[in-house]
This record gives sequence, structure tokens and C-alpha cells, in this order.
Amino acid sequence: MDSGVRRFVVIWAAQLLSIIGSSLTGFVLGVWVYQRTGSATQFTLIMLCAVLPEVLLSQLAGATADRLDRRRLLMAADAGAAVVTLALAVLLATGSLQVWHVYVVTTAGAVCGTFHMAAYHAMMPLIMPSRHLGRANGLMQVADAVHIAAPLLAGTLLVTVGVTGVVVIDLVTFLVTTAVMFAVRPPREATRPGAVVAPEPLRGDLVFGWRHLRARPGLLLLVALLAAHNLLFGASGVLVQPLILSFGSPAVLGALMFAGGAGVFAGGLVLSAWGGPRRRVRGVVAFMALGGVLLALHSLAPSPWLIAVVAPAFLFTLPFVQGTAMTVLQAKTEPAALGRVLSTVRTLTQTATVLAYLAAGPLADRVLEPAMAPGGALADVLGGVIGTGPGRGIAAVFLLSGLGLLVLAPLLYLQPRLRGVEAELPDARPESDPERAAQTV
Repeated sequence: MDSGVRRFVVIWAAQLLSIIGSSLTGFVLGVWVYQRTGSATQFTLIMLCAVLPEVLLSQLAGATADRLDRRRLLMAADAGAAVVTLALAVLLATGSLQVWHVYVVTTAGAVCGTFHMAAYHAMMPLIMPSRHLGRANGLMQVADAVHIAAPLLAGTLLVTVGVTGVVVIDLVTFLVTTAVMFAVRPPREATRPGAVVAPEPLRGDLVFGWRHLRARPGLLLLVALLAAHNLLFGASGVLVQPLILSFGSPAVLGALMFAGGAGVFAGGLVLSAWGGPRRRVRGVVAFMALGGVLLALHSLAPSPWLIAVVAPAFLFTLPFVQGTAMTVLQAKTEPAALGRVLSTVRTLTQTATVLAYLAAGPLADRVLEPAMAPGGALADVLGGVIGTGPGRGIAAVFLLSGLGLLVLAPLLYLQPRLRGVEAELPDARPESDPERAAQTV
């Protein structure tokens, strides 16, 4: 096995273990808050605390990742998250934990996670040989399966070891990750690729990613496509649990969430084995359109068997959309600028996710649920397709989101700059796949 591939796999496995621990802690904290407050609003506030720091601090984190040693920044961010988790463990052990503590802990952990992700995503593509970038992004997309499947494992652990036990497991994963990062030393060109060049003033670094994308309209259109995908998928994804609970039990919810996670996991593994389509942008558009069809199919009937089929199938497409698009962005961005550019991409895409989270609940509760009630404004229009009654307003969100993806992906692909971005922009790393380079020429 190539030494770069070996380093990548070892670091990726350690970081995946840490992500598993953090996902379990995040889930059990949400359960803890909901059990004590019974408030869906306070539950969703935890989700916003987990996402907003990335939206607000990604630019700073990306600039930091391009200025400092990325391996050390990664270790520092992990150490900060471990300290936060240790404080949480102490509060639990002493019986002092309050709801507001959970918001503070979640926010602090998300701040550390933002710097962690900036360093991680800037360093990892440079460890892996560029001809394997598609496979690398397939493995990195497996982390999404962890977030989706966490409820099933977390629920089991919550019964067996309790909240405190889950937090201790999270702490152990941090120790393992730190030990691996001490033992494995990535090449200097991955950790400090721009060290020989004096960095810009920090203010310039904070807007560098925006300038970089605006100067490359094809890449900017690709990022816009990802943001639109996050917006439409996020609006339905945040409502998938209420959709299932409108016709199924909590046990059914857990099983279907696990099945969905398996779909993402399978998609990541297939992408890592295949490497992705040769025509990457076309592949992104094709899988996004397929995902739109599958997302819309969620709405057809209040049936757990339907969701058991279409949810894993839809989530199978996610790694091919996100991972393949990320491969294009990584291949076309200079190594010394990866931190700033990819952080700008995360700012745009996560902002779309936050907007989706904020809009989805009121849209379903105040507009579409009344409209899809028997005799409602849309009952005659959509009722024959998706039915009427409780939960059918949420189903309408899935239908509209899926149709939006199905229409939007081909429309953006009609833009010549997006279609030709792979040939128009040279690859930033000279050791790129010779076959691809020959095709580009």
C-alpha cells in the first residue's frame, strides 16, 4: 500500500472514531434536554448551537488552517473538545448539569469542531495521492452515516451505561485520536504547504475564499449547486423524524434511522472503491436529480415500508453528490489555499442548512399541515397523490423539495461555465491522474 494511502487510512479511522463518540454525546444530550423540558423548541436550539459556530467562524478557521501547521491545529482543536467533554462529565458526575450548560457545551464543542474540520479537510486531500481523491472523499463521506445512524447505537448505550457512560466513551475516543496523531506524521507539504510564502493580512485571508471562487465562476456555480442541495435536502431532512413518527412508533423510527445511515455508509464505501464518475460535474448533477426523485417518493404514503426503501436509496446518493463535488474543488484549488477556500464553501453550504432548519418547521406546521388537512387549501390539489391528514403537510415538504432538486440540477448544468469547469481550470497538483490529464488536453 502506498505510504500516503496508509497514512490517510490510519488518520481517517482515528478521526472517524472520534466523530462516533461526539455523535453519540450529541444525541444523548438532546434526549436529556427533551426529557426534562418536553420542548421541541429547546431541542432544536441544540441543533442550531451545533451548526451556527461553523457558519460564523469557518472563514477564520480556514485562514488559521492555511497559516499554521494543520496537524498541530487539528490536535489543538481535539484537545479543546476533550476539555469541553471532560467538563460535561464532571457536571454529570456531580449532578450539577442544567439545560443551559448543554447549550454552552454544545456551542464550545462546535467552535472546536469548526477549527478541527478546517484543518482536517485542508490536510487530508494532500496526504492522499491525487489520483485517489475520489476514493478519499468517499471514505470521508462515511462520517455522515455515523451522524444518521447514531440514534440507534446511542439509544442502546443510554439504557446500558447512561449519559455519563456515553460521555466517558467520547473522552476515550479523544485519547485514541490524540495518540494516533502523535504517532503518524503527515508530510510537510500536507501540513504547511504555504509556509514558504508570507501570508496575507488576516483581513485579506478572511475574504480570500470568496475572491478565489468569484474569480472562477465554474467553481462558484458548483458551490451554488451544493448550497441549493443543502437547502432543499435540509428542509426535508430535519423533518424526517416527525414524518416517521406521524405514522410509526419510536422503535420504528430507530430502525429506519439506522437503515438510512446504512444507505450513506454503503454510498461512501462504493464511492471509495470506485473513485467516482470520470465526468465529475455530470455525475454530481445526475446523482442530485436521482436524489430528487427518491426524496419526492418519501411523500407518497404514510408507510414505514416505503421509507425503509426510499430513505436508504436517497441517502446512498449523498456521498456521490457531496464527495464528488468536493473532489472537483480540491483538485482545482492550490494546496496552500485549501483551508480558506473549503471553509468558504462550508460557510455557504451550512448557511443554506441553517436557513432550511429555520424555515422547515414553520412551513410545515403553519402552512402545509393546515393546507393538507381534509378540506384544506391544497387537499384537492395534492391529496390524491400524497393523501390528507396529520403528517401529510410534512410529506408535502418532501414532495416539493424532491421536485426542486429534480428541476434545479439540470437547470444549473445548462450553464457552460459549470459544465466545462473540469477542462477550463487546470488541476492544482502536478501529480494528478495522467489519464484524466490526457482527456483534458
